[in-house]
Amino acid sequence: MAGGHAYHDEDPGGGAIVDINVTPLVDVCLVLLIIFMVTAEIIHKQDRGITMERPKTVSGVPVKTKLSVTIDRERVVRIGATVYTDMAAMRAELEREVALNDEIKAVISADVTVPHGDVMKVIDVVKDAGVTKFALGSDPLIPEERED
Repeated sequence: MAGGHAYHDEDPGGGAIVDINVTPLVDVCLVLLIIFMVTAEIIHKQDRGITMERPKTVSGVPVKTKLSVTIDRERVVRIGATVYTDMAAMRAELEREVALNDEIKAVISADVTVPHGDVMKVIDVVKDAGVTKFALGSDPLIPEERED
């Protein structure tokens, strides 16, 4: 035998352990992956804990933004997770966001039960604060739900 001989000692079960069992490591990694996938889906579907039924539309594309303005069915207005009862305070926050990024895009989402006039008031505040680019949020319409 050229160059190789195993370690032997007098103990019949003794010897160097040359293999590492990676099965438990793989099991733990797979469990963590499943946990992250499930929690990410739950977080995505909750939409930050605001319960809303947005209008359904055929057209539209997803817009990613840091500035999300929502009006829920109780007519509570939020920017992100912060509730605003005073439109002047909401405008001040929007102006701070515009000062940080003058190209910021806003997505305004409202529950289907919110009157059109309330949505228009929020749009006015957003535009008056200097946000020049905004979109109205909706959910995709499933073809079976169309009322042609």
